[in-house]
Amino acid sequence: MFKLTNKQVIITGGGSGIGKAMSIMFAKQGAIVHIIELNEDAASDTVTEIKAAGGYAFVHKCDVSNQQQVMDIFNSIGKIDILINNAGIAHIGKADNTSEADFDRIYNVNVKGVYNCLFAALPLMKANNGGIILNTSSVAAHVGITDRFAYSTSKGAIHAMTLSVARDYMVDNIRCNSISPARVHTPFVDGFIAKNYAGQEAEIFEKLSKSQPIGRMGQPEEIAALALYLCSDEAGFITGTDYPIDGGFITLNN
Repeated sequence: MFKLTNKQVIITGGGSGIGKAMSIMFAKQGAIVHIIELNEDAASDTVTEIKAAGGYAFVHKCDVSNQQQVMDIFNSIGKIDILINNAGIAHIGKADNTSEADFDRIYNVNVKGVYNCLFAALPLMKANNGGIILNTSSVAAHVGITDRFAYSTSKGAIHAMTLSVARDYMVDNIRCNSISPARVHTPFVDGFIAKNYAGQEAEIFEKLSKSQPIGRMGQPEEIAALALYLCSDEAGFITGTDYPIDGGFITLNN
């Protein structure tokens, strides 16, 4: 089950965290993984790990907010079976203390970046008689989270885009879903804590972990496993749906 043998898969932000876990897991299942990543060194490390395990993967350095870069890379890949729009950046702030520059920065990567990848991939998928798209949203698209105005806005857009694409391209045999993780233990989390809470790392990590009703953060591999299912033939009856993977965050915190 869940085999992706010789499937051409694009994963944006596949060099670290959730994207890295997805890249490794999809390659293990037989996919040919194309990592779209601004941080070429991180992506290269992931590719090296995949190849060492006998898999196939490639690095494409790209700023997803630049449509021409995205178009050039996608067209060079050609056949695309699966697109995972995972690249994203975070921001802390409320509506009245989020600068225009920060809002634009979040929008350009988290929203326009996904649009650019959809714009490039959909014609290729239509020419290939179908495909699968998975977007990484967030629990922030579903519930109010303190000091996450711009980030929540961007993830709400991802949720809406998922529904729109699922509806518009069903006739083309293209499925589109999204996943909404809560807090996941990635290097980003460790870096955030170290930068903002020096000397309190253990205490803050515990506090953030307990903010999930299940009592811990998610692991990247757990998110990747859900992504694998939704991108497999076994999920062929699923489209236009968002899947929270959140340790009970949405339902049990309200």
